[in-house]
Formats: sequence, C-alpha cells, structure tokens
Amino acid sequence: MSKSFFIWGGVALVILSLAGFGGWLLTLPAGTAAAEAPPVPQQEADAMLAALKPKRERPLVAVIGINDATETTDYLMPTGILRRADVADVMMLATGEGPVQLYPALKVEPDATIAAFDAAHPEGADYVIVPAMSRDDDPAALAWIRSQVEKGATIVSVCAGAKVVGAAGLLDGKRATTHWYYLGELLQRSPTARYVADRRMVVDGTVATTTGISASMPMMLTLIEAIAGRAKAEAVARDLGVERWDARHASGAFKITRPFATTVLVNRFAVWNREEFGIRLEPGMDEVSLALVADAWSRTYRSNATTYAASTNAVESRNGVRVIPDGSGTGLPEDRRVSTYPDQRPADALDHALDAIAARYGERTGNVVAMQLEYPKRATD
Repeated sequence: MSKSFFIWGGVALVILSLAGFGGWLLTLPAGTAAAEAPPVPQQEADAMLAALKPKRERPLVAVIGINDATETTDYLMPTGILRRADVADVMMLATGEGPVQLYPALKVEPDATIAAFDAAHPEGADYVIVPAMSRDDDPAALAWIRSQVEKGATIVSVCAGAKVVGAAGLLDGKRATTHWYYLGELLQRSPTARYVADRRMVVDGTVATTTGISASMPMMLTLIEAIAGRAKAEAVARDLGVERWDARHASGAFKITRPFATTVLVNRFAVWNREEFGIRLEPGMDEVSLALVADAWSRTYRSNATTYAASTNAVESRNGVRVIPDGSGTGLPEDRRVSTYPDQRPADALDHALDAIAARYGERTGNVVAMQLEYPKRATD
C-alpha cells in the first residue's frame, strides 16, 4: 500500500472522529477472542436430517431471486452444489422476466419466472431456497414463498435470506439464525423468533435458516445427506473440498471489532484507489468457485469483480448456470485478472482468493472479507 493511502486514510478517520465516530470506534472490542464451536448433540443432528427428508424420491428444488439484486453466492452456490450432486431437480427462478443481477457481482439468466414455474409445477416445489435480497419486502417474492409453504414446501433461507422469510411471517415462534450483522434487525422485525447461537444452521419444522453467506455450503451438504444419504454427501463434500458440514459454529467469533470497523472506513474513504478485477468466463467452469471468488473480491471496499468473455453471449457453467459477461475482451492488465483456480476445489479456491486479497490489501482486509462471508478461514499450503 502507498504512503498516500495511509495519509488519506488517517485524514478520513480524523474527519470521522470529529463527526462523533471516534468515540463509537473506541467502544468496539479490540478483537475477538478465540472461540471454540461447541459440539452439536447427535440427537439434534438426527432431528435436523429427519425434518429435511424429502416427500418424493427425486425432489424439486426452487431457488428464488428478485431480478434487480439477489446475493451472488446465496443464489449460485445452492444451485451448483445440488446440481453436481444430482439428487434433485433444481431450478433458478426470478420474480420477473429477464436476467437476475446479483450483488456484489455477476449477472445470470434464470431458468424460469415464478409464474412459469407455477404453470409447469402446480403441485409446488419440495424445497425453496431463499437467498439474501436487496429488499426484504418484495411483494411478488413474499407472496410466492407463502404459496409454496401452503403447497407443502420446506423453506431454506441462506444468510440474510432469513429476513425475507421473516417478512413472510414464517419465523414467528420458531428457532432461527442469520448472518451475524443482521441478527438484531431480524429479531426486531420478527420479535417472536428465537435466536439459536453457535449453530451454523437451524431447522424448526419446515423452515431452515443459516448464518452467513458461506453457510450455504454445509447447508446444501446437509440437504444432500437428508435426500440421498451420508455416503452421497461425503462424496460431494470431497468434490467441494469440505471436511465437515455439521451445524457447529462459533458465533462469538463474528462481530464488529475496532480493526474491522477502521479497515472498512479507511478502505471506503480511499475512493481514489479503487480497482476493477476481471474474471474470464469459460464454458464448463465451476459456478461455485466463480461465485465465491467474485463475491470475495467485491467485498474488500477497495475492489470489484467484473466478468468478460469472447462475446457478450451467456456462458454456461459446469452445471448449467448461464452467466452473462459484463463485457467482451478486457483491457485490464494481467495483474488485475482474477483466477477462479480451476485446478482447485471450490472451498480451496475461496481460501486462495482470501490469501490473494490479503497479499494485495493487507491481512485486515482479508479478514474483513472473511467476516462478511461469516467464513472460518482455513490455512492454505
């Protein structure tokens, strides 16, 4: 990092301090103490799997998104993981016609609108995956989710998708969790929901909720285990690079600390020092790795990821996700072209992306990204 970056970052913090933010920063903890994830009783794990058992031998899974802003990894990772497992039919849906703009990166073509899905499948889905969305109160999304519940669907929210599920009235009186940053907001809006700490996923009846963005990986593996058994889930986990996928979680490790807040503030105020990184879309590429890497590089507050391809036509991934490139060709220098690590498994690709972010912007920025993903970062070789 340049000397001028630190100077202007310091000026930004002085301005914030004069505006009253300095006192707030001093109230934050200096860091998070090492936290151990408590074990999950076997009885609880068995009950979770039992609650997620499908009604049909080959269930139908619908992943719902709103067209203008649905979270990247929440939308793509469940789709990619469940399709590579081949234990269910999986459809990516949108509330309206046209592509789904994901945030903080990527744009994709959905498989169908919710209206087309209802016409083709009047019996409804077995499972509905609800990602985080830019609006928790989208009328079309809420009405459709409620209609699927009435038809017997199990609802699985990812990350702040719990706020959408709560807005639909489906968390009233239920045990639940969500992304650490949105927990207070969720409980304020759904005051009868009962927060369960130290769990990466919580299932209560026909509603499942998870913690942060990266929790969709263990959640989908748990769903695969419920549908097709432990051996199938283990095979998919090996393919993903995941060692375990139980509900253990150290909730106390994820909170706003002074280093987190100051890093975000300094990075956000360094408006002259933004970087754009390009990801080349290739037919057959792994959509899970793509989602994780693009998401991570777009959460540094210093950079964003865009995509390019040989043409502006949609590029189909390994498991049939059609990604629309942001442009054809690239004028970006080589050091601003980001790899999705095609020779690595998706979980390892995320670890390498976090290492690359830390190498470019510093360890604190890498930690900021991991904290947003609510991801317990692993060491890489």
